Amino acid sequence: MISFSAYREQWFGNIRPDVLAGLVVALALIPEAIAFSIIAGVDPKVGLYASFSIAVICAFTGGRPGMISAATAATAVLMVTLVKEYGLQYLLATTVLAGLIQIAAGMLKLGYVMRFVSRSVMTGFVNALAILIFMAQLPELLGVPWLTYVMVVAGLAIIYLFPYVTKAVPSPLICIFALTALTMTFGFDVRTVGDMGELPSTLPIFLLPDIPLNWETLRIIFPVAAAVAAVGLLESLMTASIVDDLTDQPSDKNQECIGQGLANTATGFIGGMAGCAMIGQSMINVKSGGRGRLSTFTAGAVLLFLIVVLGDWVKQIPMAALVAIMIMVSVGTFSWSSIKALRTHPRSSSIVMLATVASVVFTHNLAIGVLVGVLLSGIFFTWKISQIFRVTSTISDDGKARTYVVEGQVFFASAGAFNEAFDFREALEQVVIDVSGAHIWDISSVAALDMIVLKFRREGADVEIIGLNQASETIVDKLAIHDRPGALQQLMGH
Repeated sequence: MISFSAYREQWFGNIRPDVLAGLVVALALIPEAIAFSIIAGVDPKVGLYASFSIAVICAFTGGRPGMISAATAATAVLMVTLVKEYGLQYLLATTVLAGLIQIAAGMLKLGYVMRFVSRSVMTGFVNALAILIFMAQLPELLGVPWLTYVMVVAGLAIIYLFPYVTKAVPSPLICIFALTALTMTFGFDVRTVGDMGELPSTLPIFLLPDIPLNWETLRIIFPVAAAVAAVGLLESLMTASIVDDLTDQPSDKNQECIGQGLANTATGFIGGMAGCAMIGQSMINVKSGGRGRLSTFTAGAVLLFLIVVLGDWVKQIPMAALVAIMIMVSVGTFSWSSIKALRTHPRSSSIVMLATVASVVFTHNLAIGVLVGVLLSGIFFTWKISQIFRVTSTISDDGKARTYVVEGQVFFASAGAFNEAFDFREALEQVVIDVSGAHIWDISSVAALDMIVLKFRREGADVEIIGLNQASETIVDKLAIHDRPGALQQLMGH
């Protein structure tokens, strides 16, 4: 559990950069929240209220300081059909239920599953997100006036060159203010935030989803809520790991699950949609100097202030400025070294990385991409370990006894090779199986050992197993049946 002093440091240890970074994120969140609302088929205020609520609550309850959570496309696409068929009220109830599921996941310590995600999958995840972030900007770059391209280039120039003048103010913030001032001063005919959708003018209010509380409702919302919860947690935990690497600071993944759950649960009661961590906005925050909880809180609080109080000004922000920022994020997020590493890294690692990228980009579903990567990682790892296995043997001088020496890992993938390494047709009086250099892992390896012992005994040989380590001896004593009556028939029956 985090100490009070550490928690206070996460809030007030980086005040000025956190506030400035939060301002940048708040401005960049507006068009994205509107876009995700459109994807889900709901009013823009649903995504905007959600982004405010999730960011502010996660600032207090999350396990990864400096990470930005809000309404996202990853969760929005899962709710499209539900909204079409049943309406907004069912979406709000789904949001609440998804949050409760995430809280349960955190309490069950499911955040530890991140240890099973390999570096190759992480790299593929990051690269895929970078590609998706860039692709998301294409609608703002195609079929637009030539002035848009000029402003995007100007925005990128400000972002990359202004830090050479001073780093006291984040260059993306200067980019937004400068291009907005130019647009308002000269009346440039370019697409603005106001063109994305109508901004709400009132504060969110507490409300209960207007749905019947029965089993039929649960049947409708539970599958969607479970999918939203799973995808949301997956993206949040992956993003948290990335921010961990960028900031050289650890995070509490289980607390992050609970924090995300609390945020989504509360959001459903103020008319917002479920969300999760945002890799793009988190990158903006980190690259702008944000490190603590204050940056996340500022992003959410300022977002609400901007849309409710300064909406008329915010509407005039040119989309070109935000596109420039997202291109910067895309370029900065992509792991360019991974391209060069394709030559030097093991082929299996490169395949996992490329498969993760391809799956995410093709499906636009982060969860599917990560699951494909994790599955391939598991298969390749299993194959590699199964190859670290061999059986050698020596015969006694009188030819009546043979000692088999087993080395390596004996489990389901190597159990077949383990069985085939023994010659049961050889006329022997005694067989010694030395497993001091091996480890017995699972029921498949124990069954293979049983079969070997019983086959030798069937041929009249006396079999002795020596060298079992403590862990192997425990599982063999528990599961082995070669000393029981009728053991061979039992094994053959299975």
